[in-house]
Amino acid sequence: MESLGSIILYFIVALAMIVFSVMAVTTRKILRAATYLLFTLFAAAVVYFMLDYEFLGAVQIAVYAGGIVVLFVFAILLTSHPGDNTERLTSKSRVLGGIAALATLAVVGYALFSRCSMALAPKPEMAAPDMQTLGETLMGTGAGQYLLPFEAVSVLLLACIIGGVVIARKR
Repeated sequence: MESLGSIILYFIVALAMIVFSVMAVTTRKILRAATYLLFTLFAAAVVYFMLDYEFLGAVQIAVYAGGIVVLFVFAILLTSHPGDNTERLTSKSRVLGGIAALATLAVVGYALFSRCSMALAPKPEMAAPDMQTLGETLMGTGAGQYLLPFEAVSVLLLACIIGGVVIARKR
């Protein structure tokens, strides 16, 4: 059984994720939106740490909270004036969007609460893979291993950085 402290911490982190996610998409200052996204990604890392997925939490912080948000901020600073407010979006279908959001909330709520018996059932223990197996899987070249996608993403990020430098030099 989980302790009351971990349950309270989970709800605090979940509330922080919800608040910062909403703030990221509703703020009119783009640099603040990137900062709120950073806080949301850190909260997701806390959830991974609470689930004893230390490696996944560290990857979340290093890759997403560290690398991707820095890339976003770099792109923002190169392409716009970060202190300016964006213009307010107007939409003719706000009512339709609200109805779709409520329908999605109802479906997700039903899906979550209909599975409460599964969530409360005892879970079997899973053996964690050792670091040798994890390293071979991530950096191997065989079937089901991930070196090629890792290198493809690194080439893509390098192309983005070079493109950003070329755009910045033209100014």
